[in-house]
Amino acid sequence: MALLGRILLPAVIAGLIAGAFLTGLQHIEVIPLIYEAETYENPAAAGHTHDSGAGDAHETESRTPDNGLERAALTLLANIVATIGFGLLLSVAFVVLAAKGRAVAWRTGLLWGLAGFVIFNFAPALGLPPELPGSDAAALEGRQGWWILTVLLTALGLGLIAFARPLYLRALGGVALIIPHLIGAPAPDHHGGLAPEEMAERFIYASLATSAAFWLALGPLTAFLHQRISRAGQGRISAT
Repeated sequence: MALLGRILLPAVIAGLIAGAFLTGLQHIEVIPLIYEAETYENPAAAGHTHDSGAGDAHETESRTPDNGLERAALTLLANIVATIGFGLLLSVAFVVLAAKGRAVAWRTGLLWGLAGFVIFNFAPALGLPPELPGSDAAALEGRQGWWILTVLLTALGLGLIAFARPLYLRALGGVALIIPHLIGAPAPDHHGGLAPEEMAERFIYASLATSAAFWLALGPLTAFLHQRISRAGQGRISAT
């Protein structure tokens, strides 16, 4: 139970804090750009005409929440759930490091947070950059498969480079990093979208900057909480 608490508590607490932090960051630039891009999908707002525009617009409105409190609450909830999941990954890693006698401090968390950003955001964005609503894209199944492959191989590559002792294994780590990009991400038949290209570029940079800030907060926060909770548990054991 003590081990479970050392894994769960840091992840849940860090997830709540970092999830709220991420949501706040997204409201600075990312979410406003999404709202603006969605106006280009609305024929009435963007000045486009479609065969069944009124019906499509009504159907879209019935499927999605409004842009007010409901949508903000759903975004916050989704971010917290995802962040707790990421926090669990970090928390397990810190418990394993501590079991091997390695110190876990906020600097450790910073490095692991940077690795998380590279694995889950930066490396996939090299082939599949963040997209605004209405952007042309390849088939969903192909993009999901390439994203999963990139995440797994990037994690494997960074792990081998950081922890493998034989030089050839570290070299294999470098190979693992480049394999997804040699394969290449699925590409649409036509590039572009309904929103202006300048807006799409702003969205890419804003999304990556927001994700980087989030990971560089989540990593040290999870490491700090792991350290404090572990010390508190050791103190209780010593007292008994």
